[in-house]
Amino acid sequence: MQKLSEMDSSFLQQETARTPMHISPVLIYDQSARRDHPVRFEEILTTFERNLHKSNIFRRKLAGGAFGLDTPYWVEDPDFDLEFHVRQIALPQPGDWRQLCIQLARLHARGLDMRRPLWEAYVIEGLNKVEGLPEHSFAILLKVHHSAIDGISGAEIVTAIHSLTDEIEPPPVADSWQGEADPSDWQVWSQAYLKTLKRPVAFFDKVQHLVPAVIRASRQSAEHHAPPRPPMVRCRFNGPVSSTRVTDALIMDLDEIKAIRRVVEGATVNDVIVAIVGGGLRKYLHSKDELPPTTLSCTAPINMRSERSSASSGNQVSNMTIILGTDIEDPLERLRAVNLSATESKAFAEALGTSVIMDMSEIMVPQVLGWGMRVGSLATASSNLPMPFNVIISNIPGPQVTLYLAGARLDLIMGMGPLLHAMGLFHAVFSASGRITINFLSCREMLPDPEFYQRCLREAFEELRSAALQPAKPKLIPRPKAKAKPKAKPKARSVPRTKPKR
Repeated sequence: MQKLSEMDSSFLQQETARTPMHISPVLIYDQSARRDHPVRFEEILTTFERNLHKSNIFRRKLAGGAFGLDTPYWVEDPDFDLEFHVRQIALPQPGDWRQLCIQLARLHARGLDMRRPLWEAYVIEGLNKVEGLPEHSFAILLKVHHSAIDGISGAEIVTAIHSLTDEIEPPPVADSWQGEADPSDWQVWSQAYLKTLKRPVAFFDKVQHLVPAVIRASRQSAEHHAPPRPPMVRCRFNGPVSSTRVTDALIMDLDEIKAIRRVVEGATVNDVIVAIVGGGLRKYLHSKDELPPTTLSCTAPINMRSERSSASSGNQVSNMTIILGTDIEDPLERLRAVNLSATESKAFAEALGTSVIMDMSEIMVPQVLGWGMRVGSLATASSNLPMPFNVIISNIPGPQVTLYLAGARLDLIMGMGPLLHAMGLFHAVFSASGRITINFLSCREMLPDPEFYQRCLREAFEELRSAALQPAKPKLIPRPKAKAKPKAKPKARSVPRTKPKR
């Protein structure tokens, strides 16, 4: 039994029918190496069953919480049923890429059962007509609640259910797991009472640390001659979100992104992705006559873990704000502007201290914090107030080694994140197996044409690639002028001799 942190609990408080708060990695497999028969659903169930011990997220549920006066507990669910969580479906006809995106969006739009362990896995078959995928591929959509994981720990869970070899069934393991009873009412309410008494002291303690940290970070930014922050603006993605979802993805070669990065000194892979998104948004909003004269911005999570471990769970993140350069037409100039903004924003976050956001979440009663966040986001979305950032870009480095599940090779990783009011466009960036994807998610009212936005992103990527990787033009060496030949003297014309007249 383990209590949730205040930050983890805040994602529970933001859960509504319109804003389900789960993260959804999408895993696509190539089973062409399976010579005997395609991967069976029973084999996938066996793989999950024999890997459950690698993460406590799979078999624990929520309990307690004192009606929001305290954070709830993670409890090992004695009624855990694997077949409830792992399900099998087939892609509707014609089974192409558009049908796959529609199915992923529909599955992601539905919230999880909050009475059970907060995850689900959907095995999706019938991908034969999806262009660009290996023949007889299948996909797994894994939904895990944000209160249990952030992007980094989610990537580690993906690694945990796979193996490094193409073995069809993982070997049996000695699993000593046991369920446990929910906490008693006395335990729940006594802990809530004690925590409530301590909150005023915690409030003053955190504020005493926060104020000097902000002053220190601001002073250091000024010493580094930080560029002025862009003015806050709004766009179509900063309104109230609906319960519908649309998604699509841009798939790129990771080596090409790294090659683009090397063109601008100090640039990172994440800078290149942000510049591509900025170029795509510029094209999309310009087509709608909605491009603001000043740049839009994005918020990007920062990993706060000191070391990676499959046992790590929960949320350990901060955030930084980066300009998107939507007011810059030249793709390389946009990348330089993004790099400058990201460098300064990261330096400010490091100077502020990585634990400030987590510390500040501890000073509020969870239910009050949840109400405040929901009301605040909905009020901001319904107003015309400018926004400090307009979209979300979450870059999650995936496994760079070949992984297998039930003998099938993991061929591609995508993913979808949660939407909130006033934050209606989420870009999840996954890199694995030499490829990197930008998988965006929005609601249908904000993004009625996801195929067109995907095309805008692709054009922005191609323009940046062309500008960064175009071959150097060879210097044209002027040909030496040929020496002028001396003009030949004109030959004297011979005059016929005539006989003199007598």
